[in-house]
Amino acid sequence: MHGVVFVILCPAPALYRFGPHDTLSIQSFREIVMSIEVEWARMTAPDLREIAARKGALAILPAGSLEQHGPHLPVITDTASASAASIAAARLVVQGPDPVPVAVLPGLWLGLSEHHLPFGGTISVDYAAYRAILESIVRSLRALGFARLLIVNGHGGNIDPLAVASRELSVAYDFPIVATTPWFLAPAKIAAIFESDTAPKHACEGETSVMMAIAKDIVKAHKLDEAMQQAPAPVHAPPGFSRFYSFSERAPITGTWGDPRTATAEKGARFLAVQAEALAEAIRDTVLWSRPDPVWRSGRGQETTAGKAE
Repeated sequence: MHGVVFVILCPAPALYRFGPHDTLSIQSFREIVMSIEVEWARMTAPDLREIAARKGALAILPAGSLEQHGPHLPVITDTASASAASIAAARLVVQGPDPVPVAVLPGLWLGLSEHHLPFGGTISVDYAAYRAILESIVRSLRALGFARLLIVNGHGGNIDPLAVASRELSVAYDFPIVATTPWFLAPAKIAAIFESDTAPKHACEGETSVMMAIAKDIVKAHKLDEAMQQAPAPVHAPPGFSRFYSFSERAPITGTWGDPRTATAEKGARFLAVQAEALAEAIRDTVLWSRPDPVWRSGRGQETTAGKAE
């Protein structure tokens, strides 16, 4: 349990050397992520009140899950990964000549994970409950004076629900909300780090590498071979169609999708650095953070069609 708390509140990637194409060295990355406090849970109410009072104050919500991640990774993996990327990104933008007022909320460990229930160790909510939680967070942030919300997602099952909820709540509360899954940002840079896989999957080389970088003590490295012992063959759904499959169909026996055996902590630090840089760039992108068009306002259908109404 000590390791899990450390992951969520104090991720500190170790010191590693990057390749020639990486734009941020691991040395400077470590210095940045350890420099300025950005974690909501570690601040006082007056600290947070001061941040919220500043122009463009940003809250970041890491969104994950509490679900099985094979025989080798802890069930907090998605939440821990999203939290680590969020905190690293916040520390990139909180410094420099134009610092962003930002606070990173504790990771939301409840997600839509019913497809993992056959493996045990999984707690899930339905969409209605998930949206209600997000709405309560948005209402609270507006009451506190924050100007915008970035949701950094670490769980595949949350992608569709977050896309819908963030759009609905943004318009309903006249509050810019952006949701993203950092594993899919900077895809060329992410793909270049992989060795056995080519993209993130589940309990795979990518997720295992990140957990080795931020919480190696709760990664069961001796179980990596066991994670690949799958039979029968997984269901391969035809592309272009949507339906429900449990993960015992998609990743039978072990609940692992992808090959974690080539994972290393050095790769994990590189994955996090790429994600943090992409998130930091998005935080400063003014196009992303314009106020939503009030499409549900009475009479909006009689107003301008040449852009957003004010």
